[in-house]
Amino acid sequence: MAREVVNQDEPVVLGEEIQNVRLITLNRPRQLNVISSPVVSLLAKYLEKWEEDDNAKLILIKGAGRAFSAGGDLKMFYDGRTSKDSCLEVVYRMYWLCHHIHSYKKTQVSLVHGISMGGGASLMIPMKFSVVTEKTVFSTPEASIGFHTDCGFSFIHSRLPGRLGEFLALTGARLNGKELVAAGLATHFVPSEKMAELEKRLISLNTGDENVVKSAIEEFSEEVQLDEGSVLNKKLVIDECFSKDSVSEIIKSFEAQAGKEGNGWISPVLKGLKRSSPTGLTITLRSVREGRKQTLAECLKKEFRLTINILRTTISGDVYEGIRALTIDKDNAPKWDPPTLDQVDNGKVDLVFLPFEEDLELQIPDKDELRWNGKYENSVYASFDVADEVK
Repeated sequence: MAREVVNQDEPVVLGEEIQNVRLITLNRPRQLNVISSPVVSLLAKYLEKWEEDDNAKLILIKGAGRAFSAGGDLKMFYDGRTSKDSCLEVVYRMYWLCHHIHSYKKTQVSLVHGISMGGGASLMIPMKFSVVTEKTVFSTPEASIGFHTDCGFSFIHSRLPGRLGEFLALTGARLNGKELVAAGLATHFVPSEKMAELEKRLISLNTGDENVVKSAIEEFSEEVQLDEGSVLNKKLVIDECFSKDSVSEIIKSFEAQAGKEGNGWISPVLKGLKRSSPTGLTITLRSVREGRKQTLAECLKKEFRLTINILRTTISGDVYEGIRALTIDKDNAPKWDPPTLDQVDNGKVDLVFLPFEEDLELQIPDKDELRWNGKYENSVYASFDVADEVK
């Protein structure tokens, strides 16, 4: 089957036109396919072009190598720290891209093999079909480095059953492929050895008919059975602890649960939570909770403000300290400012949530016509008996 490579000059993203199918490959395997400015530009270019192309029926996206995408390029942000608005354009384009993916008019399938974190996962979850394997690893760890749950995840996490969203956003806990399907964050689980064959099958369909595409994926997919130790089996504890009003109260409740029989899983999660940026945790909890009453557009506009204000160090420079400790010096010993939760000034936190002047706001449509419309509603996790409806 002949393939037309749309752009061979930009290897960070490959776009291929195969009859009525369009294939995007994130092509920075040595960098775990992190999302940089050129990656955002090319993704936007291909998706905009193909949405208007009557011959494009089905969009596939995958990552080269052992990762789908490890998220945003942290070094890019760190290098731009002395010029606080140096990343403004790429941030704006990324948020616009997130909205476009959520509301895309054509059938999209993400083939997610390996790491899918933070902003990288925003290229997976909103798709009509998101296929994962036993090697898929998902997390949203941004709060731990002084950032916040971004790229639409205050919308997504806030719509998960119970308090799973708060748990994932604050702890950065990892979910595997089976857990993603059980939680409703992915649609199908396919063993990794079958992914290449599935890709070929989808391309051979040469159609974007959702029923046909779904049937083809189901030929390769398996029903998921959660491992006994899965964090998704801890829903009662998660809902109890992560429903508290503040991060401090959440930690106290989590500590109380850690001493009970069968709760040995809590200690390492709690340790990571206590190492995280107090400011990042506070902002993230508020953002996810606000998200429950916001549309996708409102969440993205809010997250855009948070991102810009955090990068401008409006109330704290924790994000740059977190990146330094994690990826630059790699000493894993960040010095947070302020260093403890009780020193975080809620009045100052209010500042990063304030609307910008209208011409500086993220300009996206307010009407939400979404692909991702709460896959979790029919998920295994949502049906657990211990679930309580979130008011």
